[in-house]
Amino acid sequence: MDQKEFLHTVLPFKDRLYRIAKRLLVSKDEAEDAVQEVFLKLWRGKQNIKKYRSPEAFAITMTKNYCLDRLKSKQAGNLKIVHTNYKTSENLEKKIEANDGVALVFKIMENLPEQQRIILQLRDVEEFEFAEIAKMLDSSETAIRVGLSRARKTVREQLIKKHSYGIC
Repeated sequence: MDQKEFLHTVLPFKDRLYRIAKRLLVSKDEAEDAVQEVFLKLWRGKQNIKKYRSPEAFAITMTKNYCLDRLKSKQAGNLKIVHTNYKTSENLEKKIEANDGVALVFKIMENLPEQQRIILQLRDVEEFEFAEIAKMLDSSETAIRVGLSRARKTVREQLIKKHSYGIC
């Protein structure tokens, strides 16, 4: 596999890998580093990419595993969570403020257990099918459905709690 063919295969899902990495690592810089590492590993094993039924699913699994390893590593204790992950422009800031509800949901998602957070990200944000998620996470479809249900229930309860706070 040459460079052109490699890029044609992996570039279409670069943004999806970044969103998953950012959801897990929070930091924009860490997410970019994670995607870069995954692409480097894919490049090193470029001869094997054609063997996979879904190179995208394989890359997502690699990204998820890399991010979880990164969070567990000693260096993760030194990670600084920064909320300046958005480029500053007045237009963008107004848009972010307008989407406060979405931001709140994403903030709630950060506090979910890892597995539920990943399932919710893959299903509701990335729109993967249950079978694909089960394969990526090496789990059963039933376990994925249960995890998704629990994640959604937690998010719903937190939203209700947040919006009804102080109202009797």
